[in-house]
Amino acid sequence: MNGLPLISILTFLPLVGAALVFGVDRERRQLARGITLAVNILALAVVAALWMNTNPADGGMQFVERHVWIPTLGIEYHVGLDGLGLVMLMLAALVIPMAVLASDKIQENVPLYCGLFLFLQGGLFGAFTALNFFHWFLFWELSLIPAFFLIKLWGGPQRSDAALQFFVYTMVGSIALLLAFVGLFLATGTFDFTKLAELARTKALGPAVEAKFAWLGWGAGKAYLVLFIGALLGFAVKVPLWPFHTWLPLTYAEAPTPVSMALTGVMSKLGVYGFVRLLLPIFPEPMQALLTPLLWLAVATIVLSAFAAMAQRDLKRILAYSSINHLGYCLLGVFAAASATGTALDRTAALNGVVLQMFNHGITASLLFCFVAFLEDRSNGARGLDDFGGLRKVAPVFCGLMGIALFSSLGLPGLNGFIGEFLIFKGVFPLVPWAAVLALPGLLVTAIFILTVIQKVWCGPLNEKWARLPDLTYNEVTLVFPATLLMFVLGVWPQFIIAVINPTVAQWVRQLPF
Repeated sequence: MNGLPLISILTFLPLVGAALVFGVDRERRQLARGITLAVNILALAVVAALWMNTNPADGGMQFVERHVWIPTLGIEYHVGLDGLGLVMLMLAALVIPMAVLASDKIQENVPLYCGLFLFLQGGLFGAFTALNFFHWFLFWELSLIPAFFLIKLWGGPQRSDAALQFFVYTMVGSIALLLAFVGLFLATGTFDFTKLAELARTKALGPAVEAKFAWLGWGAGKAYLVLFIGALLGFAVKVPLWPFHTWLPLTYAEAPTPVSMALTGVMSKLGVYGFVRLLLPIFPEPMQALLTPLLWLAVATIVLSAFAAMAQRDLKRILAYSSINHLGYCLLGVFAAASATGTALDRTAALNGVVLQMFNHGITASLLFCFVAFLEDRSNGARGLDDFGGLRKVAPVFCGLMGIALFSSLGLPGLNGFIGEFLIFKGVFPLVPWAAVLALPGLLVTAIFILTVIQKVWCGPLNEKWARLPDLTYNEVTLVFPATLLMFVLGVWPQFIIAVINPTVAQWVRQLPF
């Protein structure tokens, strides 16, 4: 098994599947869905094989494949897997098939729809395993293109505006990111993440950049800082970090709900992944130099998005702002790890919490959007907070299962949403106590808007308009049950994930130059 190029098989399997699905006649909807689901199951099996054959005690890269591609430009096909990449692969392998199965109401040009989903999955797999920037950037963009068309072709009434905003924001961020890493290549002659991180660890990267761009006359440290800001912009748009978030609420609201599941469940994690995999190890000194403003932006992301969610009346917009809020905690943990104070144990706790929060939020948020899709199907598209009321009386199973996901999002102990945030704050408090204190109101406001959703939709007097609203079907319960079970499992046994990520995180912390 270890002799097989499992990462390459995993990456190209969805792309080959997409090519097959694109060739299916548009009237043969079930065939297209069947091929897509079969590819998703095979991809999940490959990820499971990677998981079982990984040495959890080894925090370094495993299953490494390296082939020269364009040597004169430092471009290689270079992939590998550590704890972070493995957890992100598992997230993508779980969320994408759930989104595909939740797409049964899509009837227009199903082969194209399913093929784009497979292309999206292939792009995600490639981005989570690439170790060369050019290779990584190719798959980063490959994941954005199908997302644009899924929004543009199957979205709501404002889908064109949403798709345009999504495209413009992400393209501007991508250009800034590309220019930053081209600058690093000009200074070092490599796009390799491992080599760049080693140069940063030995504090040789900054001087190399300054020497290359000395002709600009910016002064000591400025060129390295400018490249960091360019890379920061690319990932800040993707997460998103306030104030680069304005594209997200409209996009999530107008995208087909299964697409919103993929956007919030996995694609938003690409941004946080970039902060952890690229920015912290390659730009540790610029991140530390700008630590205070970065922490203020993370706190603003947490608190302002929570208040924005509380002000919304549309369920998808509430979940969109909730997603920004939860990922704000991840950025708080990443930035805090660059603090000059605290200990290695504090940084390890914060970064373990970040990775765990990424996975747990991906499961919970995608499941909540799935429940909104079920609600829309039963209510002719209604999803306003004030449209419902008392639905627990007619749909108790629906109420119970969605309630579990909402309480997970709230961070209730015993469910998966708690432990990631707990570890983040456990690490952040000794590192940057003022930022941790300022972020705490976000937890309170989050509890308020989530409890408001429960009260408005499920409790109170029954809105007679929905007196015959059907409960979840057997197929729908079957779809959401694995993710619901996972919430409980990770809530009481987070070691299942922590055992995989902790050796990797500990190695990152040891390699930081401070």
